[in-house]
Amino acid sequence: DQLLHSSFELGNKVPFCPMVGSEVCSSEIKKTEVLMENSRRAIGLRIKETKEVYEGEVTELTPCETENPMGGYGKTISHVIIGLKTGKGTKQLKLDPSIYDSLQKERVEAGDVIYIEANSGAVKRQGQCDTFATEFDLEAEEYVPLPKGDVHKKNEIIQDITLHDLDIANARPQGGQDILSMMGQLMKPKRTEITDKLRAEINKVVNRYIDQGVAELVPGVLFVDEVHMLDIECFTYLKLLLPCRSTCVVTGCVTENRVCVI
Repeated sequence: DQLLHSSFELGNKVPFCPMVGSEVCSSEIKKTEVLMENSRRAIGLRIKETKEVYEGEVTELTPCETENPMGGYGKTISHVIIGLKTGKGTKQLKLDPSIYDSLQKERVEAGDVIYIEANSGAVKRQGQCDTFATEFDLEAEEYVPLPKGDVHKKNEIIQDITLHDLDIANARPQGGQDILSMMGQLMKPKRTEITDKLRAEINKVVNRYIDQGVAELVPGVLFVDEVHMLDIECFTYLKLLLPCRSTCVVTGCVTENRVCVI
């Protein structure tokens, strides 16, 4: 109950990592490695990214067909014409046929409010425009207001991850050195060992992004239950983490065999 209450009080924006002291003793890996891994689970990173998007109510959705270049009697989609409307104006777009597949998966129809990322072509249906709302008290459809501003705009996207997420991502074959490339590696196989050298390289990248204002460090909470299972080596290692810029701060609050690392 105390654990759940602590997590609830912090909110979902603060990283919260519970662990049990017996994990350190029973694990096959080194004690310090267990503590380091859990500590990095309790350190968040808030990444701010500006994306160009097209957002508005769909006024037109017309797939344009052409003869199949591979031959045969069937036709193929050459491009898609879509019209978007906001409170400030309208815009007609000519889209790649691959985006039409995304529109179909999202079940986009005229009257829906959607946004399309300019770089990736990702489509998200937000709901039906509230101008189509009926007088029924209960409906399955979700209605959203007509977007304000221009159809083409720049939105700031905020993503919350932990340093351990970056450790896992970077322990796989890499496609780039920036944070977003590291995140993209999460779905790839062939994981390698997470070493101190690898973590040091990740810390350099993280610190550079923090200095540039692209990312913000979010200190979290490492909640250790059964603290009496920790030995002097564990407490010494936790103390070594204190001076680090990107690690938790230990308050040393011990009650009922529990220690709270913040």
